[in-house]
Amino acid sequence: MLNLDALPSPLWVLGTGTGVGKTFVASRIARAWAERGPVSYRKPFQTGVDRADHPEADASAVAGPGITAESHVLLRAPLSPLAASLREGRTLDLEATARWCLRPAPHPGEGRILLEGVGGLMVPLGPNTHFLAWATGLRIPCVLVALGGLGTLNHTLLSAEALMLRGWRIEAVLLNPGADGATQDAANENATVLQGFLPMPVHALK
Repeated sequence: MLNLDALPSPLWVLGTGTGVGKTFVASRIARAWAERGPVSYRKPFQTGVDRADHPEADASAVAGPGITAESHVLLRAPLSPLAASLREGRTLDLEATARWCLRPAPHPGEGRILLEGVGGLMVPLGPNTHFLAWATGLRIPCVLVALGGLGTLNHTLLSAEALMLRGWRIEAVLLNPGADGATQDAANENATVLQGFLPMPVHALK
């Protein structure tokens, strides 16, 4: 299994789509990192919540001992950031959000920074900007989270190729059978198949 503590900082946790378990994986990484020092978890965009302390806010699920968890843009409708912001009559300031993501760790010289994406890679943020186009400019490596069962091969290969074509460093691909109810055997088999197509480590979470 992947050594979560060895993953670099800063690091994105990205997903092949909505509901693949990005927050679950982010929480596991954050807790592994927190055993060695402070962690700053950052969620730049989240939809479907009213406020940062809402029980559905991902930051609330990740926060814990040694882990500072923050959200930046919160939108009420459970839609893409673009669609949700249009409903509220808002225009997202993507440059300001990029600066928010790139802030140094709260403790100079200490701590690691973990960022979590929103939805799938190409979820729209603005009228002509999707997440992948926006985040590529930040030049931060990632782990890619995918489902464990049927359909994950296509979705994972498409997502990994989109990242690699834009020059991203993918530290690992993590299949999460808990998100779609896949058996561990199915997730393991899919990880083996994907490893034959991808140059980075592929693991099925347990």
